Amino acid sequence: MPDSATPPADAGASSFLADVVRGLSSRPRTLPAKYFYDERGSELFDEITRLDAYYPTRTERDILETHADDLVDAIGKNSALVEYGSGSSDKTRILLSALHARRTLAAYVPIDISEDYLLATAERLRAAYPGLPVLPVAADYTRPFRLPALPPETARRVVFFPGSTIGNFTPDEAEEFFRHAKDVAGRGGAILLGVDQKKDPAVLEAAYDDPEGVTAAFNLNLLQRLNREFGADADPDAWAHEARWNEAEGRIEMHLRSTRDQTLHVGDRAFSFRDGETIHTENSYKYGPDGLAAVAARAGLRRESRWTDPRGWFAVELYTP
Repeated sequence: MPDSATPPADAGASSFLADVVRGLSSRPRTLPAKYFYDERGSELFDEITRLDAYYPTRTERDILETHADDLVDAIGKNSALVEYGSGSSDKTRILLSALHARRTLAAYVPIDISEDYLLATAERLRAAYPGLPVLPVAADYTRPFRLPALPPETARRVVFFPGSTIGNFTPDEAEEFFRHAKDVAGRGGAILLGVDQKKDPAVLEAAYDDPEGVTAAFNLNLLQRLNREFGADADPDAWAHEARWNEAEGRIEMHLRSTRDQTLHVGDRAFSFRDGETIHTENSYKYGPDGLAAVAARAGLRRESRWTDPRGWFAVELYTP
């Protein structure tokens, strides 16, 4: 895989605009979920993870804390931990602390699309873990990127993908993700990731439509980002956040619903919306106990280990080629 450096900022903006035009011109209308995470979006997502209704972060954290020693053993000595979509690296500190205490980590490579947020987090981590090489990469991990030079003692690369982000991909996209992540991990490497499990739809819908309205603000920030970066004229008061459980597809869907007939201008393009028409902004697929393992198997990966909580609401799984 990695065969190119992070694109310059103007190339990133051009790609973003192209994706927006493509998505808003399609039927149904869509916007890619990866663009949630500008600096404001990353801040709002951190707020979401602390909400009572949003169980995934809390549950995954409990799994990481309970099984920290087993996870350190599974990651292995002199490994480089390469985290996709690192954000604030908050949960990752559980692993970093356990690995750093046993002096088994060669380097930590956080990868995130929000460069300013990433660099600030990297500085805090260097202060918290003296002597640990923290090598941030500002990139979209769904596109080709270049890993930094790793310390010579690095014996293994472990791709870390916590949270329920794998659920943002369709099963076919998840298979492709596994193929690319397997290339990044390389021979002898591994992929360690979090995966949300199927459960009562009422629990799922509450997690994505909290009474505090933080998830709604997170979703609406995508339109406000269009205003900030492309001079769009989206009126946040003319849009509403929706979260739906799609039983047939086994996923939560997030949408932005137009609350009136309106026209949205982005750059030199105009997009007309009817009252009630939506922009589909995110999917979050939920898996049964062996559902993701079947997807990974199609990409040539075998599940080596699985850790879960007492209710079986969430799992952390380790895959190897």
